Amino acid sequence: MEVEKLKAIAKELRIDIIRMLAEAGSGHPGGSLSCIDILVTLFFHRLRHRPADPNWADRDRFVLSKGHCVPALYAVLAKAGYFSRDELLSLRKLNSRLQGHPDRHRLPGIEASTGSLGQGLSVALGMALAGKTSRKDYRVYCMISDGECQAGQIWEAAMAAPKFKLDNLCVLLDYNKIQLSGAVREIMNLEPLLNKWRAFNWNTLEIDGHDFHAIIQALDDAERAKERPTLILCHTTKGKGVSFMEGKWEWHGKAPNREEGERAIQEILAQN
Repeated sequence: MEVEKLKAIAKELRIDIIRMLAEAGSGHPGGSLSCIDILVTLFFHRLRHRPADPNWADRDRFVLSKGHCVPALYAVLAKAGYFSRDELLSLRKLNSRLQGHPDRHRLPGIEASTGSLGQGLSVALGMALAGKTSRKDYRVYCMISDGECQAGQIWEAAMAAPKFKLDNLCVLLDYNKIQLSGAVREIMNLEPLLNKWRAFNWNTLEIDGHDFHAIIQALDDAERAKERPTLILCHTTKGKGVSFMEGKWEWHGKAPNREEGERAIQEILAQN
């Protein structure tokens, strides 16, 4: 798909995210907005998947390890046709299929129930290992957060994936540099982050996570890597697209009220 079309979809889905969160009155705007460009590129340019047949055995898999940012994934899945976009406004409501974190038993297109940070990469690793063992050619993509890299289980999985030569595994690190209560560097500094993944024997790439050309190129490069998994460090902006949310830790887990939501939507609409 042409980059301009991907940009248009991302703009549309940023509005969906804001509407969902304003309607729900709770949720996580900051990280949902920081990762949406990456998810749009994956689902509308890269992944082999069939919304009409979500359990297709040869599909590529995507695991959202940073499960609190599931509004972005819901917006993408609805746009792709996994379920009606009208259902988006049921986010976090009683008996809704759209829970505050992904639930694979409730909704088509969700590969793993996530939200306990650090666990999603291990799930994705298992999927990739299963693919290798059964000689399937599907690829597994996993999105993790920067604050999540403070969890030990991430590094256990990071050791295991190269051991098993999982070149069918690609991890996208949403490096927006802000977590629940402040800057990552102040809470538990991760740097030199890319060097750490390299030391664990990963193929590593570093990009602007809002540059669609760069995302596409990095995904191409990841597919060409042999006998090693790939880590793509994506530099992003927390709350991207909404000026009063950008770079603010306060918007990690605070939904906009209706007035703030309308301001955010108008601002997104005005962007090129």
